[in-house]
Amino acid sequence: MRNESQTLVLIDGTHGEGGGALVRTALAMSVLTQQPTRINDIRGGTKYPGLDAEDLTIVRALADICNAETVGAELGSNVLSFLPTVRPRGYKGELASERNLSNRGANALVVLSTLLPVLVRSGVYSSISVEGETYGTNVLSYDYFNCVTLPALKETGLYAFPELVKAAFGRETSGRVTLDVEPSSLSGIDWSDRGALKSVRAVVATSSLPTSVGDRITSHLTRMSQQAGLKIRIEQIELENSSRGAFVTTWAAYQRGMGGGTAMGATTIRAEVLAQTAFEQLVEWMSTSSTTDPFLADQILLPLVLAETSSTFTVSRLTQRFLTIVWVVKQFTPIHITVRGAENGQGTVTIQRG
Repeated sequence: MRNESQTLVLIDGTHGEGGGALVRTALAMSVLTQQPTRINDIRGGTKYPGLDAEDLTIVRALADICNAETVGAELGSNVLSFLPTVRPRGYKGELASERNLSNRGANALVVLSTLLPVLVRSGVYSSISVEGETYGTNVLSYDYFNCVTLPALKETGLYAFPELVKAAFGRETSGRVTLDVEPSSLSGIDWSDRGALKSVRAVVATSSLPTSVGDRITSHLTRMSQQAGLKIRIEQIELENSSRGAFVTTWAAYQRGMGGGTAMGATTIRAEVLAQTAFEQLVEWMSTSSTTDPFLADQILLPLVLAETSSTFTVSRLTQRFLTIVWVVKQFTPIHITVRGAENGQGTVTIQRG
């Protein structure tokens, strides 16, 4: 996917969702295509414009991977120029999270998911350890990444192996996740229909809380599954040496498709409500015919763009974020990505090679 013309790709940071996903996708595509980019009005579609701590953590990691020259790589910057000078060369070592004045850092899984497609194409084995949040609200969590994202990507030939070294609940906390990544060529997927249901599972993760909290979540998940006529396998884990918190991840695996739901605990949320939130998200996705949920669609798009063969999948809801990611990819490469469906409705995505 390398472009020898070295044409500067200008990205309007207010386009579509105008948030962090736009920034992350532009940076990853810049490394993968070896095209310099300038992102203007960074996060201009949000209440907090400018590079944040998570963006800056990713900028510095990717710059190291491709020896990029950068201008504007600082907290709060509204414009960033990024110029790769070598092909991606893998990463070995620890990556600390940048932090803002409020001590908010990066989400470790968002950082890793951004680096993953680049590391896969580096031609060498990578082993990276990232500091940051591992469980948060409305953001990628460790258990979803480990149990949904990576198994889905394994269908493309992508092999990566995570380890939760230390859990952290919230952006002000500091956990750590390691990820070993094998270099590989990727293949497309045909997830135009689900096929048969293979399994329904859940992980109930708690830390520094009474055992009864996890027990109540597990019991309520079991009751709801029985009422829905589903057989669920639940893993209840107590995380050590981490901040206080609770998190529920539910998911279903089909022959050709995966999706799930998550819920983050808080002092004002009862254990049963936490279980119900994650389970209802799962059931909502399962009630559609789609092969991915909206969050998994975000995660698999870029690896499928890199695949050597065409792909098709369906998604239960076309989010503004997903459509923004598609738009950014098309600014760097003429690949044919066809999205059928209206924003916030179900959609079919086709990625054609050649």
